[in-house]
Amino acid sequence: MQKLVFFVGVAGTGKTTVAKKLAVRIPAAFLDRDTVGGRFVEKFLESNGLDPNDRDSAFYKEHLRDLEYDTTKDICIENLNAGQNVFMISPFTSELKNPQWMEDVLSAAGRSKQEVDVKVVVVALEDMELQKERIIDRQTERDQWKLEHWDDFKTRVNFVPEVNWDIPESSILVFDNSGPLTEEKVEGLYRFVTGA
Repeated sequence: MQKLVFFVGVAGTGKTTVAKKLAVRIPAAFLDRDTVGGRFVEKFLESNGLDPNDRDSAFYKEHLRDLEYDTTKDICIENLNAGQNVFMISPFTSELKNPQWMEDVLSAAGRSKQEVDVKVVVVALEDMELQKERIIDRQTERDQWKLEHWDDFKTRVNFVPEVNWDIPESSILVFDNSGPLTEEKVEGLYRFVTGA
């Protein structure tokens, strides 16, 4: 079966790092929403006189958020249709709540749940100080706004999103990424994703 794996969680929990560790062992199209839409979003925000790194503004949420997510979804659909496994990395908070969203993705790709194994890895941390440390350590420009507005931005890092998709509960894993990402932990994730 093809694999469609979502790595979700708030910023700084390590979604991309976790996904990259698994991508070494499981060939997949690697779709990080920040990479797919980041440059376009920054340009749009800047051209409207806004901070290019502010993904919490009303303008971003009204005009750009869905554009970024829908573009990532379209690339996912193309890869599923071409027979590829796909890793999707982003919070996907609204999408996870929408029962029809996953049905639409599979239908548009010409695939069914019998052909595509959908899994959700919720990447979480024990505390917000660790989240802040990781955001500082990765040193990306898009995080500058978060750090400058930390009291407004900080979010519950042990947050588990509502998943309303028609997938078994056993296809959702809450992964505590607080300590070192050991080979043993990666092996556990590999077994979860592959069903090995």
